[in-house]
Amino acid sequence: MASVKFACRAALFASMALASLSNIGRAGAESGFPFGMEMTLEAERQPGSKRIPDLDIGDNGEVVLELWCKGGKGQFSVAADTVIFVAGPMQDRACPPERAQLDDDLMLALSEATTWKRQDDLVTFIGTRTLRFRINTN
Repeated sequence: MASVKFACRAALFASMALASLSNIGRAGAESGFPFGMEMTLEAERQPGSKRIPDLDIGDNGEVVLELWCKGGKGQFSVAADTVIFVAGPMQDRACPPERAQLDDDLMLALSEATTWKRQDDLVTFIGTRTLRFRINTN
């Protein structure tokens, strides 16, 4: 079952990647997807940690993730208001169980996001859960 879901997601990702090529010219637009930018999750710090999850998105949708404890890479594909996030391998970093679960929940929510919207420096991913990220402008 998991391999069928992965195969379907991979096929959808590939088709979205091809479709997103037409959006490259719009990548720099203020209302466009924040390719080439870094953004931070709108969330409070966790007790005992100074970190807040952030995403560093490359010009082609590749992303470096730094979560509550874990870190890793992934890929965004965007066409209009549709988004697909595919997670790559994550580094465990000997996380406490509570933070590891928060990281896993965040990765799941990103993977389940199907649409996105941007209003100025705020990017919202919408799926089974809504995630709000603020584009770092400093």
